[in-house]
Amino acid sequence: MPSRYGRSGKTAQVGEDDEKSICGALRLVHCRHRRTRLGGRHRGRRSDGQSGLRRLPRANGISVADTIPNLAGQKEKYLIAQLEAFRAETRKNEMMNAIAEQVGDADIANVAAFFSSLPGAAQSADKSKPLDNLVSTRMEFPADFATGFTHYTTINFEGRKQVRKYYANKAAVAAARDGKELPVGSVLVVEVLKAKLDGAGKPVTGADGFYVADGLAAYTAMEMQPGWGADFPDILRNGDWHYAVFKADKSRRPGLNQATCLACHKPLADDSYVFSLKALQEVSRK
Repeated sequence: MPSRYGRSGKTAQVGEDDEKSICGALRLVHCRHRRTRLGGRHRGRRSDGQSGLRRLPRANGISVADTIPNLAGQKEKYLIAQLEAFRAETRKNEMMNAIAEQVGDADIANVAAFFSSLPGAAQSADKSKPLDNLVSTRMEFPADFATGFTHYTTINFEGRKQVRKYYANKAAVAAARDGKELPVGSVLVVEVLKAKLDGAGKPVTGADGFYVADGLAAYTAMEMQPGWGADFPDILRNGDWHYAVFKADKSRRPGLNQATCLACHKPLADDSYVFSLKALQEVSRK
């Protein structure tokens, strides 16, 4: 996830909650079917349990979070209109545009028909759980972080009152220096530091233009190893990258939904799925 923030210091936020919910629906469709089509229009309406959509795990239209609306019982035409708008980029959202551009008309029709056919969820309905392969990461905190990584950029995050320092391991630095794609074995880590605040609660800026750090909050990281990408559907896969968040003590923070990271980085295939690649290239050549 470190490179997700590498260009502007702004996190890739979803504009509205229903974007997260619709994005989850498309991810779910492709978790079993990869890039294959789901069949004829309205297949999702079948009640015999044999359709591709009904065979999907947890395809119940119930969101995974209290802040994301349910899709169960949503209007079919509304879902189609929103997905088509995301695909055409007339409705802007980094995550949804990246996902929707990979699906066809039949997929959109099937998703809309299926979720509109479900009964609306009761207000007290339990949340769905994210798919296991999306909340499970293979990445561990790199043992050689203190000695084997190069600092290549720093970014202030005003909204979060943080300053973040970006690091890359030797494999990533060498490839960036030579203008090559980042290879298997590349690891990027970000130190997420709390900014020191003044009496008005605003971050204090140092002489170098960056916020003065006032303690380590967490680490975010991404690592590429052989075959790791096979854990994810093609619609989300970022080569062989996995993502993780670590606590200040370097233990892994559980519950990260990698789908968010994967969807955000998905459009960056030409940049090794890394937002901050240019900064890494510039520093590695000095």
